[in-house]
Amino acid sequence: MEFENFLENEVITMKTRTKLIGFLVSLSLFCALPAFARGPGSKAQGVRSNQTVQSLVPLSTTEQDTLLWMREEEKVARDVYLTLYKVWKKPVFNNIATAEQRHMDAILKKITLFGLTDPVLPNVGTFNNSELQVLYDDMIAQGKRSYVDSLVVGATIEDKDIMDLVAAIKATNNLSLKSTYENLLEGSKNHLRAFVGLLRKQGLDYAPQFIDKDLFDAILGV
Repeated sequence: MEFENFLENEVITMKTRTKLIGFLVSLSLFCALPAFARGPGSKAQGVRSNQTVQSLVPLSTTEQDTLLWMREEEKVARDVYLTLYKVWKKPVFNNIATAEQRHMDAILKKITLFGLTDPVLPNVGTFNNSELQVLYDDMIAQGKRSYVDSLVVGATIEDKDIMDLVAAIKATNNLSLKSTYENLLEGSKNHLRAFVGLLRKQGLDYAPQFIDKDLFDAILGV
């Protein structure tokens, strides 16, 4: 009789332990579900969220002025090429005008990001900055003289853009601006190669007016 009572108590104890273990396992699985649902990238996503909410470092007055200048300077290039395409019907002007629009868009994103006011006017050939207005007018007057002159104008614009972009990159520690300017710089180098290449097909060459000859030769692969 005592042995039977002992067995009965053992069975009850084992059942109790089994229920307790089952409860603990269920509880641990329940707690783990949210983390499992987030997936293996949940930790990285958390890092990205923290990065997203970090406040932007304000731009200095010089950085702001440079950014706004670049926006209009890219518009000068785009508008000159659009106008010269209408005059000479050469694909190079239409193609590079499209690229310049992408440059303008990239800078506009930064202007918006840093809460600045876009200086660009809607009409082709009109500019807020008087210096850039004069540059546009001069480039158009020269570019309409002949097809060769229009190629010189293209090379000149890219020459100046490269100089300004190199200076802008050196003048800022803002990584976001640096990245954008560096991308634009590579585009301007390609445009310079295109215009100089077409000039050379005409039996002519271009002498840099803004960047030094070493940089010019490096860009052209001399």
